Amino acid sequence: MARSRGELRRSQNLRSVFVLLFLNVAFFLLEHQDPEKYASLFRFDWNAVLHGEVWRLVTWQFTQAGEGWLETLALFVTLLLLYMMGTAIEEEWGTRHFASLFTISTLVSAGVAAWLAIPLLGTYFVYYTLLFVYAAMFPQHTLYLFGAIPVRVRLIALVAFAALLIGVFRG
Repeated sequence: MARSRGELRRSQNLRSVFVLLFLNVAFFLLEHQDPEKYASLFRFDWNAVLHGEVWRLVTWQFTQAGEGWLETLALFVTLLLLYMMGTAIEEEWGTRHFASLFTISTLVSAGVAAWLAIPLLGTYFVYYTLLFVYAAMFPQHTLYLFGAIPVRVRLIALVAFAALLIGVFRG
């Protein structure tokens, strides 16, 4: 049976989201082997990058915040948002453009951290980008907080933007 053009396009997409989901889980498990060694090897540190440790440009984003069950909850939310928003964006834009967005977001966040001379370790900045792009593409979509409270994704993006600004200005 022949596939339709849209069906063929969808079958060629959605690869990078699954790779990113896998990397998040793999790095989460790796981080729990030795958290201090993990941070020293994978956090973004511009001086280390200048000395040849270029993997740090990307690996910093695969760390979850919190400790204990909060860290596991952060991983769950990260995976859920990546799957939900990432698959929608990747299906709309295609794998190549989605992967480019993710890479550019990662490198720009690292560049800003280098400019401000701060180390980076955590997923937040890249997922803010995903949220903002998703909200721009699908502003009328409704998400259900706690499975019951309907909230437009545009409102969530505005609140996230406000939180990001407050965090930047508070240091």
